[in-house]
Amino acid sequence: MEEQQHIESAGEYHVPVLLKEAVDGLDVKKDGVYVDCTFGGGGHSREILRRLGAGGRLFVFDQDEDARKNVPDDRRVVFLPYNFRHIGRMLRLNDVEKVDGILADLGVSSHQFDEGARGFSIRFDAPLDMRMDQRQELTAAKLLADLSEEELVHIFSAYGEVSNSKTLARTIVAYRKTLPMQTIRQFREAVQQVVKGNPNKYFAQVFQALRIAVNDELGALKELLEQVPVLLVPGGRVAVITFHSLEDRMVKNFFRSGSWEEEAPDDVYGTRKEQPFHILTRKPVLPSPEEVRENSRSRSAKLRIAERK
Repeated sequence: MEEQQHIESAGEYHVPVLLKEAVDGLDVKKDGVYVDCTFGGGGHSREILRRLGAGGRLFVFDQDEDARKNVPDDRRVVFLPYNFRHIGRMLRLNDVEKVDGILADLGVSSHQFDEGARGFSIRFDAPLDMRMDQRQELTAAKLLADLSEEELVHIFSAYGEVSNSKTLARTIVAYRKTLPMQTIRQFREAVQQVVKGNPNKYFAQVFQALRIAVNDELGALKELLEQVPVLLVPGGRVAVITFHSLEDRMVKNFFRSGSWEEEAPDDVYGTRKEQPFHILTRKPVLPSPEEVRENSRSRSAKLRIAERK
């Protein structure tokens, strides 16, 4: 009964997306060593544990301290309260050099959206925080107060695809000279005159952009991916669930080439360096219509899986 209560409470924390598809993609070995880079409510981790034997091990990362309460009482699990960009160093500190599988679900947990004080959602009036790791100093309010107009334009256009990014950035820079933008309500009042289209959709795009910038989400993803070829054993697998076109493009391109640079072929032989991965998903795996009906937040999810050569 106690275990069941824990599972139910963790489920309320966050509903895992593409659960079976992602864990199936890892091809879990009974005695393998696996990493869940984004533990959250622990949904994916619990499914991995169901497939692991007594000799298996699971390392779970989450920089959000709130996730710790979801960690099961299981000797096979090691909780690491850090951003997954530190995966290699933290595994080495635990005497692990190689692993059999790595899973990352890059979505924000439902708990973070629903915890009003965290400042992730426009549904609440709260401080403009948006930090996934409460130990870091940069908040959304500080970002809005300090960045130049050009930097704000880049964030809103690249990370949120906000159609009037220049107008929005100009409005923010003008407003902050006289009035504060420390809370969600203050921010909405500051920019209400330039909101385009559906206000809920508009602010969702703006808040997504701010969240990505505050938490350096794309920088962290890049650092994670760069370490994957070194950490995986031959035949080991990596599964990444993205929710943003920039993230998906990064994963697709890295799986294809194993680097960020387009490598020129050898001048003499026309050959290229061998790529580190077999791509197992030529097209991303999408949630089923049934999953989208049951969990609307899964709608934009895309899963890509690759195997280390």
